[in-house]
This record gives sequence, structure tokens and C-alpha cells, in this order.
Amino acid sequence: MSKLDVAKEQIAYLKLWLGIVIVTDISLVGWLLGNFRSAEGPLIVGDILAFIGISWGCYALHTRIESAIAKLEDL
Repeated sequence: MSKLDVAKEQIAYLKLWLGIVIVTDISLVGWLLGNFRSAEGPLIVGDILAFIGISWGCYALHTRIESAIAKLEDL
């Protein structure tokens, strides 16, 4: 397999994980909106912290994908 094909497959794999992370992030927001009145304080705080952490992971994956795409120009 050529270096270009390997790089494309790595980008595709990262995009798969980015999609999974985005769906998880949306699910956390949905849970919070559906349960903020009945949930206890620690659960709400945990959900918000998880949302922040997952959102940071989403941003990190996005920047990694962008840099991998930029490296494709060199191949």
C-alpha cells in the first residue's frame, strides 16, 4: 500500500471516531436537557464535565484530521 493510501485510511479512521465522539456529545446534551429538573446535582455536574471533556476531544480529533489532510499535499 502506498503512503498516500495509508494516510487516507488513517484519516478515514479518525473521521469515524470523530463521528462517534460527536454523537456522544449530542447524547450528553440531550440527557441534560431531558433530566435537569429531576437529576441530582452531582449527576448534572458530571454530565457538564463529561460534555466539556468530550467536546475537547472532538476539537483535538478535528485538529488532528486537519493536520493529516494538510500533510496529504506533501505526498
